[in-house]
Amino acid sequence: MNKKVILITAAAGAFSFAGAFATAWFSKPAPVAGAPAVEGQANEPGQAPPMQPPSLLTPSALAAGSNDSAMSLTEAQLQELIFDVREKITEYNTKLDELDKEKQRFRVAQQTLQEDVENLNNLRVDLDASVANLKRERDLLLKTRIEVDQTERSNLVAIAAAYDRMDAARASEILTSMAVGQSQSNGTARTASIDDAVKILYYMQERTKAKVLGELVTTEPALAALLSQKLKTVTGGN
Repeated sequence: MNKKVILITAAAGAFSFAGAFATAWFSKPAPVAGAPAVEGQANEPGQAPPMQPPSLLTPSALAAGSNDSAMSLTEAQLQELIFDVREKITEYNTKLDELDKEKQRFRVAQQTLQEDVENLNNLRVDLDASVANLKRERDLLLKTRIEVDQTERSNLVAIAAAYDRMDAARASEILTSMAVGQSQSNGTARTASIDDAVKILYYMQERTKAKVLGELVTTEPALAALLSQKLKTVTGGN
């Protein structure tokens, strides 16, 4: 009985050892490609060369790289600044040219406006002079105008009818005496009233009026011309 237990135990131990050995053999990791070879061991044919370990960045190398980046960035910024300054200078010169042109246009417009103002002032002076002349002529016309009132119109018509029946020479003498005035026999001066002579002549018939003016041209040509002019100034006669 004891022999059987010993044999069974020995067999179990051998089987366990064999399983452990097989497990260790199949689970052994494969060598990594490019792994560094052991010093003094040659690389096998077809095996990749061992990878070198990455170099470590030292502080001096980092500082040198930072200085290169800063210098490159500063140069780029400087070039951009120079470009901006040139662009601003060009824009400023363009604006200066436009401002000069605007000043020239303004000076031309100001000169034209000044000339227009001077012309307007001259026209105003001429207009004022024309208005003053018109006022003087109006005042003169008002002064020289002969108005006939309705109250005296009937009397003038009757007197003119009497002159129409007179001889033309006799009528011209009376009108001349009335217009110019002559000294009476007693030495006193008779008041001249040329407006009354004009009024009577105005209401005379056209044929008689022409004869009387014809006689006056022979004896008093200046008076005939004056009476003819004053006949145009009679108003209110109709």
